[in-house]
Amino acid sequence: MIRKEDVAAHLLLNPELATRVLASFIADAVKTAGADGVVVGLSGGVDSALAAALAARALGPEHVLALLLPYKTSSPESSSDADAVAKQLAVETRTIDISEMIEAYFDHNEQDAGKLRRGNKMARERMGILFDQAKKRRALVLGTSNKTEILLGYSTIFGDNASSINPLGDLYKQQVWQLARHLELPRSVVDKKPSADLWPGQTDEDELGFAYPTADEVLYLMFDRGLSAKEIVARGYDAEAVGKIEELERRNRFKRRLMLIARLSSSAINLDREIPRD
Repeated sequence: MIRKEDVAAHLLLNPELATRVLASFIADAVKTAGADGVVVGLSGGVDSALAAALAARALGPEHVLALLLPYKTSSPESSSDADAVAKQLAVETRTIDISEMIEAYFDHNEQDAGKLRRGNKMARERMGILFDQAKKRRALVLGTSNKTEILLGYSTIFGDNASSINPLGDLYKQQVWQLARHLELPRSVVDKKPSADLWPGQTDEDELGFAYPTADEVLYLMFDRGLSAKEIVARGYDAEAVGKIEELERRNRFKRRLMLIARLSSSAINLDREIPRD
């Protein structure tokens, strides 16, 4: 029986091996698609920094475009941290301010929209720009959502959870930090509190209501070890946090299976049969 004090050790990776596998994944996906490289939204956070670092290692920095897509309320620290990552990786950058695009919609049509709707619109606007720039460069859009965010549904559908390929989707947040430290990414990026920077002062853990290490361990026990919420609580985890994590996972499953299609045939896409991929 796995004990609470042993769980963290099970989340440790062989960082050199994991890096090689993920870089190979990116290189193979780009080659298979006949693309010339990748485009990634560099936010100043650790997830996008790691994704960009893996891509630069896989393809060479000349095949990676890092886009900085700030909004008028974005933290200046986000841009400076993104610049530091891009400089370290020697990748090309381009900055496109999305403020006018966002305000054109809300100021003229939805003045009463709250910060959550505005944040979702920002995420989708950024992804739309990434795909347009990828089309322009014959590139793939590199995803930056980690396994913890995906399982919790802590993402915007057709926003930050949309991409062509995602090297981080099977990494819990602690594993993202582990690989980022292994690759010696800027400490200002790795050590700061995770935030989508959707509004001033916003942090992931405050919004979620629990810490990432707790979420990682609970999700690992649920999905990797097959334990029930009751069994996880019995190992010493806070019942309220476990319940919230379980509810978020259940309620947001639709985000992990996009475009639910009504069945008329025996081969409906995204239902019983998976379409083979190269």
